[in-house]
Formats: sequence, C-alpha cells, structure tokens
Amino acid sequence: MLRAAGRRILGLGSGHRAPAAAVASRGYHERVVDHYDNPRNVGSFDKNDPTVGTGLVGAPACGDVMKLQIKVDDATGKIVDACFKTFGCGSAIASSSVATEWVKGKHMEEVSSIKNTEIAKHLSLPPVKLHCSMLAEDAIKAAVKDYESKKAKLAAANAETAQTEKVASA
Repeated sequence: MLRAAGRRILGLGSGHRAPAAAVASRGYHERVVDHYDNPRNVGSFDKNDPTVGTGLVGAPACGDVMKLQIKVDDATGKIVDACFKTFGCGSAIASSSVATEWVKGKHMEEVSSIKNTEIAKHLSLPPVKLHCSMLAEDAIKAAVKDYESKKAKLAAANAETAQTEKVASA
C-alpha cells in the first residue's frame, strides 16, 4: 500500500518499476540504478543447510529489511555462492546486490572486513542513504555469525556422537 502511494506521488503509476532514467534523474548514481534494474544473486538457499549462513537485518526507521545468505565450502572456508532478498528502496537493493557480488569467492575472514563505507563509496550513496550500506555490512556479519554458529553446533554434535559410540563400544 505504501509502495503504491509512493509510486503515485512520484508519478510512476502502479505496479511498474521506475524507469532507469527517472531514477537517475532523482540523483541516484548509475551503479545504484544498474543494481536496482538488474539485481545480482536474488534468491534464497535452504536455511537449514549446514553450509549456509543467513543474515536477516532491518532498519526500523525506514522499514528496509535485508536477508543475505552465503554458501560456504567447508573444506576451504571460501564462500562459493551468495544470494539476497531485500524489501526496501533502490539503495538497499543495490547495496545487497553489491554485497553478494563482493563476498563470492572470498574466505570467511576476508568478508568480515567489508565495510559499509566501501559499499557506499562504490555506489556513491548520498548521506541520507548510508543506512542501506550499513544494513548490507550488518547482513554479511550476521550471515558469517550464523554459519559459524551452525558449524560449532555440528562439531559439538559430532563430538558427542563420537563420545557415545566410544562408551558403547567399551
């Protein structure tokens, strides 16, 4: 309902995305427009998969919600795939899209060092939209934390199983 009202206010009609030219004329950088019009890695993985880390973050002030997921190769510790689903403005969608591109192929330690300022600079976000890049950074960190939490639980479960088998065989 709010989205439809916003479109009417902006003169964009109902049910259609803003044309790139219209968005660009409102001050968005061409990279934001590109990632908004052609978002990369939209989708989701099975959150119960032990190789998947899920970060779900939101900004109460503006209503943006971002889910970013990473798929990790346990043997190498590299992120082999990433995807996102974002409900929010063009800057939030673009920040999510960029974040998924940047984390792919990197080790877990590397992605934790990605900062919102780098995303904001890459997209040339105005100060009023910096919270979108902060959401992306927070989503990356939350996904890494979720993956590491799953990995620790799995290791503890495996250790417990091994201990039980050892006692049973004695």
